[in-house]
Amino acid sequence: MIRLQSHVCGRFVDGVAAGRSFVDPVTGETLGMIDSTGVDCAGALDHARRVGGAALAALSFAERGALLGRIAEMLSASRDTWLDIARRNSGNTARDASIDVDGGLATLKYYARLAEKLGAAKRLIEPGSDRLAKGPFEARHVWSTRPGAAILINAFNFPAWGLWEKVAVALVAGMPVVAKPASGTAWLAEAMVRAVVEAGVLPDGALSLICGSAEGLLDAVEPFDCIAFTGSADTGRMIRSHPAVLAANPRLGIEADSVNVALLAPSATAEAQAFERLLEQALAAVSVKAGQLCTNIRRILVPSAMKDAFVEALASRIDGLVVGDPALPEVTVGPLVDEKQLRAAFAGLAALASETRTARGGGLPKTVVGADPAKGAFLAPTLLVADTGATLSAVHDVEVFGPVVTVIPYRDLDEAIGLAARGEGSLAASVYGDDAEEAGAIAARLAPYHGRVLTVDVEVGRSHTGHAIVMPQCVHGGPGRAGGGEELGGLRGLRFFMQRTAIQGSPTMLAALAADAVDATL
Repeated sequence: MIRLQSHVCGRFVDGVAAGRSFVDPVTGETLGMIDSTGVDCAGALDHARRVGGAALAALSFAERGALLGRIAEMLSASRDTWLDIARRNSGNTARDASIDVDGGLATLKYYARLAEKLGAAKRLIEPGSDRLAKGPFEARHVWSTRPGAAILINAFNFPAWGLWEKVAVALVAGMPVVAKPASGTAWLAEAMVRAVVEAGVLPDGALSLICGSAEGLLDAVEPFDCIAFTGSADTGRMIRSHPAVLAANPRLGIEADSVNVALLAPSATAEAQAFERLLEQALAAVSVKAGQLCTNIRRILVPSAMKDAFVEALASRIDGLVVGDPALPEVTVGPLVDEKQLRAAFAGLAALASETRTARGGGLPKTVVGADPAKGAFLAPTLLVADTGATLSAVHDVEVFGPVVTVIPYRDLDEAIGLAARGEGSLAASVYGDDAEEAGAIAARLAPYHGRVLTVDVEVGRSHTGHAIVMPQCVHGGPGRAGGGEELGGLRGLRFFMQRTAIQGSPTMLAALAADAVDATL
């Protein structure tokens, strides 16, 4: 039986209680236990700030980037191990596991290269100065590392990528990390962190791990810490309202659930390339990682005249999906991560039932290859259809975190934009239209409601990375319901872990200051 450990104050330690189990979602079998009871979270944060922070502060951007490069190289050597854990604990197919593991490694490598370009500097400076008086008195804006710890609280669906994409940005910025993975799938995060620690890649205190509850972390938060959270809106609200967080006022970034949208342009026909490209992404939404992506398509808006054709085409493709044990090569859809998530998905489907009809799925799969559907956390890929968008409520509010999409017809573009906005802020939207000008105009109208908008026209074709895929070059986050946070985006991501300060003085002083910093727009 596996028992996960926390890594604090330079050593691995056990929780003192029995803890909770984590399982194989294919069989329901308990794989191990996780517990952080008695772990000194306050000590872990203090050690990170004093020891890890000091060690990172002594390094340049390029030297920090070199650390990321070594982490990526070392973890890549054990890639098969990580993929196997992802299959056993998260129910990932080979494709699903690659998105998580390889996505994390690619982000580490991207930020390693970015940090190398920043060179020997330790601060960033924005270009240009602002004259403040008639005499020689000006101002420039400088980014400096905050003297605290980065508290990274991650969701269950990406135990590898969710960890390393946050770690990469924080370490380049110079902040030591205390990470808290979701308990249900923490095995992969713990195994990867253990490998990094045992290899001695990072300075002492630069990377700590809490396996279990995050409550002790929040109790010990201080003003210069940064909390980056990914997960449910309910948990996000709990973090925002935590007494210690309210008192200390650390920097807080939240990426919460969202009811993301995909839109077929008004001019599209069943013969248009845009129609096919949207079908591809809609099928991915009910198959990749069993729909358990925070950026996944949840609502599909199509012109009213195209609804029946689109539903028929998507239903036919869903019929070709194979649900079952992700270890089998023919399986294209694995289980949800555990029974708790399966129950939550069924509750969500019940909430949507009064507003939609079920074209495919909607419950347990009729056939599960290589597994017992009564023991595993399997949900059939589900296609729901609404007759009109005008009277919908739950469809715009309830996110079923699984392989579920809802097709919604719209009369005209104004109604489509209004329906998209009913999500009250989302991480991602996508637009499919053969006419680039039309697609761009739609994207511009969707932009205020979303953190990212993908447009797919004839020129883009299949070369895009996908509606749900988060790239390190682009910001990730969204307004409103999606949490209001923002991470990644190249150098933009460093801003969360650094303090921007307006430094006023003489042109000579500011020139000297700039000589010891690097351009923040590089």
